[in-house]
Amino acid sequence: MRAIVTTRQGAPVAQNVEFRSDWPEPPAPGAGEAQIRTLATALNHMDLWVGMGIPGVPLTYPRVSGCDACGIIEAVGSGVDPAWVGRRVIVNAAMRIATPSRPNDPPASTLAPQYELIGEHHHGMLTERFNAPVENLAPVGDSCDPAMAAAFGLCSLTAYSMMMTKGGLRPGQAVLITGIGGGVASAALTLAKHMACPVAVTSRHHWKLDRAKTLGADLCVLDQGQDWSKEVRAWTGKRGVDMAVDSTGKATHLNCIKSLARGGAYVTPGNTSGPDATTDLARIFWNQLRVLGSTMGSNEEFREVVSLFRAGKASLPVDQTFAASEGAKAFARLEAAEQFGKIVILW
Repeated sequence: MRAIVTTRQGAPVAQNVEFRSDWPEPPAPGAGEAQIRTLATALNHMDLWVGMGIPGVPLTYPRVSGCDACGIIEAVGSGVDPAWVGRRVIVNAAMRIATPSRPNDPPASTLAPQYELIGEHHHGMLTERFNAPVENLAPVGDSCDPAMAAAFGLCSLTAYSMMMTKGGLRPGQAVLITGIGGGVASAALTLAKHMACPVAVTSRHHWKLDRAKTLGADLCVLDQGQDWSKEVRAWTGKRGVDMAVDSTGKATHLNCIKSLARGGAYVTPGNTSGPDATTDLARIFWNQLRVLGSTMGSNEEFREVVSLFRAGKASLPVDQTFAASEGAKAFARLEAAEQFGKIVILW
């Protein structure tokens, strides 16, 4: 069958990406699984990490990445309601790992779940057909645009879990989002505007700020390495924002901390500019700030956020679509980091 395959590890990743028509077909779906015929697959930064290699994760090549897809269920395994067959769905790539309970373990009420990712730890969705646990699926409706549906899943789940569940965002609160144009940042903007929140965004590119303005951003800050926290605080009447959503990391962390109101939340799902950020502990304790890390989200959260998509209340911008045979070109655009929104492969 057709697949977009990363043949070896190394950067730039795009030069190692090939379109194949002889990739093995998936096996029949096992217990609790569904087999999905892919309509569209969206790229994520994770696809680049898989191509470059992930510390601590043993990856073999050639391999198929892909953490986001929309498709039609063609078959199901044992124990799965046959009513799933024929449904158009998207997939939560995060599969929770069950951990055994030991007699001397402390209470685990605050223990974060551990995930393995379809498209990272396991072959993914950049292929014509694949299997996935049915509990990780959510229907999107037969009339939806497959490209829009594929674009929505993992980034929207990540934004929803960190902002709503962990960060406790309330309607009308002020939100700051760094690095607008990336998938998670775009999802954060969509969800914040759904909550009637005033939103400030930052970017190193004028054109991305212009695009964000059309999507509802209220303050657009051109990041040229300056201390833009003063501009953000001035925008809020010196109060500060209630939440800073930062997937950039080292380059923006301190400005985010300085932009927060008392009791505000700094939430991060990643650090594309590096993990070794300088912070301000005095501000954190004196202003009683919350610093929260977040990775993906649960199947329950996934169904909640997909319900917003199904109702037409939330969506993500699609930057550009490519045919499956143009997989290397799609990776090159992702690697250039010049996109606004999601890059989607059509099958």
